[in-house]
Amino acid sequence: MSDTLTTAGAGTTAPARPAYRVTGPRVLRAEWAKLWSLRSTWITLGLALLFLVAFGIIAATRFRSLTGSARMPGDFARSTALSLSLFGTNFAQLALGVLGVLVTAGEYSTGLIRSTLTAVPRRLPVLWSKAAVFGLVALVTGTLGAFTAFLFGSRVVAGTSAAMGFTHAGVVRSLLGAGLYLGLVGVIGTALGALLRSVAAGVAVLVATFMLIPGLMSLLPSSWQADISPYLPSHAGESLFTLAPDPTVLSPQSGLLVFLAWTALALAGAAYRLLRSDA
Repeated sequence: MSDTLTTAGAGTTAPARPAYRVTGPRVLRAEWAKLWSLRSTWITLGLALLFLVAFGIIAATRFRSLTGSARMPGDFARSTALSLSLFGTNFAQLALGVLGVLVTAGEYSTGLIRSTLTAVPRRLPVLWSKAAVFGLVALVTGTLGAFTAFLFGSRVVAGTSAAMGFTHAGVVRSLLGAGLYLGLVGVIGTALGALLRSVAAGVAVLVATFMLIPGLMSLLPSSWQADISPYLPSHAGESLFTLAPDPTVLSPQSGLLVFLAWTALALAGAAYRLLRSDA
């Protein structure tokens, strides 16, 4: 009887485990799940929305309070409901850019990147997925914040010289451009995190690129400023949501191409380091 049991047991095989292939959609789903599992994601996205809406309303309220007053600065007097509503864009770009850095550099600081690259040995799909997922989230957040800020800001300045509505020529295009700009800033932050592999270094380069370097341009000769300044990432991106033509700023189409080139350059640098160096 024991021989019979032995023979029966030998003929029984354990069910084979299903083979899982690493595919683009699966990597995207994994990065989506990781992004929303972080508390910092919810906090930082909330701050980005707060900066856009709150600072836009504050700027619009300030304009209305100074309307008709001799204390209103000349530049501020030429503001529109659109420019006032998007006053918080510079603050929102910092929040989204920093979160982009955290999305990639944070995995290097915790060592989680080793597990990620073990699961996805080809490496580059990880970078593309992180950039695509967070870029989409930043795009939606920025667009939602821009439209909300304009919705409230335009009501605040109704009846003033800055009054403007959604039907005004170029307004919707500018609001969508602001969302696109913030989405691409998030992608650049993701690329910087993967390139530098340090949260501190990534944030430092991000702040220098979008805030410090544009301010230092004033130290250069005027002729140099005119030739260089429009092609900086921040100024090229600003053209995406500038309503009135400005000779010192690129056209929206040219600005988009320049900003996309900067984004592609950052991603190319991150991809090169990801392929050439160990995690």
